[in-house]
Amino acid sequence: MPTVSTAPAAPPTPPPAGPGAPARAGTRKSPAPGGRFVARAAAVTAVLTAAGSFLGLVRDQTVAHLFGAGSDTDAFLVAWTIPEFAATLLIEDAMALVLVPAFSLALSRRAAAAGGPGGPKGPEAAGDPVRALLAATLPRLLLALACAAGAAALLAPHLVDALAPGLADPALAVDCTRLTALTVLGFGTAGYFSAALRAHRSFVPPATIYLSYNLVIITATLALYARWGVRAAAFGVAAGSLAMVLVQLPAFWRHMTARAVPAVRAPRPRARTRGSGGAVRGSGRSGPRAAALVGGAVLAPVAVFAVFRQSQVLVERFLASELPPGAISHLNYAQKIAQLPMTFSLLLCTVTFPLVARAMADGRPEQARQRVERDLVLAAVVVLLGAAYVVAYAPQIVELLFQRGAFAAGDTEATASVMRVYALGLLGHTLAGALVRPFFSTSRPTWYPAGAMAAGLLLTVAAGALAAPRWGVHGIAAANAAGITTTALLLLGGLRTRILPIRAGAVTAGLGRLAAAAAVAGAAGWAAAPLLPSPLPTALAGGVVVPAAFAGAALAVRAPEVPQLLTALTRRFRHVR
Repeated sequence: MPTVSTAPAAPPTPPPAGPGAPARAGTRKSPAPGGRFVARAAAVTAVLTAAGSFLGLVRDQTVAHLFGAGSDTDAFLVAWTIPEFAATLLIEDAMALVLVPAFSLALSRRAAAAGGPGGPKGPEAAGDPVRALLAATLPRLLLALACAAGAAALLAPHLVDALAPGLADPALAVDCTRLTALTVLGFGTAGYFSAALRAHRSFVPPATIYLSYNLVIITATLALYARWGVRAAAFGVAAGSLAMVLVQLPAFWRHMTARAVPAVRAPRPRARTRGSGGAVRGSGRSGPRAAALVGGAVLAPVAVFAVFRQSQVLVERFLASELPPGAISHLNYAQKIAQLPMTFSLLLCTVTFPLVARAMADGRPEQARQRVERDLVLAAVVVLLGAAYVVAYAPQIVELLFQRGAFAAGDTEATASVMRVYALGLLGHTLAGALVRPFFSTSRPTWYPAGAMAAGLLLTVAAGALAAPRWGVHGIAAANAAGITTTALLLLGGLRTRILPIRAGAVTAGLGRLAAAAAVAGAAGWAAAPLLPSPLPTALAGGVVVPAAFAGAALAVRAPEVPQLLTALTRRFRHVR
C-alpha cells in the first residue's frame, strides 16, 4: 500500500515545514502540498474509505439478513445511537475540528523554531510544541472518555427511555446500549490518533479505521448471533472501536516519538501578535499556545456544533419510535445508503483540511480561501451526481443490497421511498461538513457554526413533529433535509463575512447550475430504470446513464466546473497511458 505521508517516520528526518515555508539550507525547496500530493492522498483515502464503506454495507446486510427490520433491529439501532453520536463527536467532527488545527499550529511553531539561530538548541530550548500538546491533552482526554463510557453504561435504561419511549423491547435495547457504550473510549482515542496523524499529513492509517471496525463487527455478529442474538452485533461494535485504535497505534507512536531535527536557516521568523489567519506567531510559547486550542473556550463551540448536528438522528428516532415497528430500521437503512455519496464527496475536504488549517496558522488566508472554494465545488459535483443516481435507482439499490433473508420486498419498497427523500438533503449535508472546517481552523473560538446548526435543528424538530403523524418516515426524512440545508446556507453566508472572503455569489451560482444538471440526470435515470427487468443490470446501466446525463446537462447550463474536471481527467488518463 503506497503511503501519502510526508511527515517523518523516524529520526533523524526533519518534519515538514509546511506550505510556503522556506527551504532548509543546503536542501532543495519542497513544493507546497497541493496538486499531486492532494490527488495522491485523496486517491488512497478514497480507496480505503470505499473498502470500509463496502464492509459497512456488508455489516448492514448481515444485520438485515439475520434480524430483518423488526423489533430486534429497532432495539439494536437505538443502542447504535451511542456509536453514531460518538463517531460524529469524537472522530468525524469535534475531535478533528479541534485537534487538526492544534497539531497544525504546533507543527508550524516547530518549523519556525527549527529555523532559528543556534542550530539544534533552538527548538529544544522552548520544548517541542508537538510533544507539549500531546502531554497536555491525551492523558486528560483518556480519563474523561473512560468516565463518559462508564456513565453511559450505568444510565443505559434512562437513555433508552429518552431516545425511544415507544420501543417494543426496551430491555434488549438496554443490554445493547451497555455494550456499545464502550465505543466512547475507543472512538475518542481513535479520533485523537486520526487528527494527529492527518496534521502530520499521514492519511493511510486514519483511512483504515472503518475497514477494521466493520470487519470486526461482521465477524462477531456471524460468530455469536446464534447464542446472543442481536447482542452479538452490539458486542462487535464495542470490539470494533478497539480495532480502530490498534490499526493507528504504530503510526501514531512513530510520529509522536520522532525527534524534531532543526534546520539551519538564516533569519529567525519575526514575531507577530496575530496573523490574518488568527494564529499567534512566534516560537517561544508555541507549545502552550497549541495546547490552548484544545481548551474549553475553543472546544465548547465545536462540541456543541457536533452535538447539534448528530441530534438530527436523535430527533428522527424519537419521532419514529411512535410509528409502527420497523420505522426506525427503514430510516436507518435509507440513511446509510443515501449518505454514501456524501461520504465520498467529503474525502477531499478531509485531506485538505490540514492544509487549510496550516495555511491559516501560517497567516495565508488567500491560499485557504482558494482551497475552500475549490473543495466546495468538487464536493458538490460528487454528491449531486450520487444523489441523482440514488433518486433514480433507489428500489434497485435496496433490493440488491438488502432484500434477502428476513428483509422482505415490503421493506425494500419502504426503504427506497424514504431514501429518495433523504437524497434531497445530501447537498446540504456535504456543504455543512465542508463549510464548518474553515470556521474552526483559526485560533479563535467561534459560536457561529453552533448557532447555524441550532437553527437547522430547530427546523428539523418542528417540521418533523408536524409531518411525522401525517406522512410518517417520509415526513421525518424531509424535515432532516430542510434542516441541514438551512444550516448549510447560514454557514455559507457566515464564512464570507466572518472567516474567509470567499466569493459566496459565485459559489452559489455554480452550485445552482450543478443542482440543475443533477435534476436532469436524476430524471433521465428514473425514466431509463424500468427498461431493464433485473435490478443488477438496471443499476449497472444507471452508472452510465446518470453520469452521461449529468455531464451533458452541465455543459448545457455552462457549469464550468464539469468541463474543467473532464479536462483534468483526460490529461491524467493520457499521462498514465
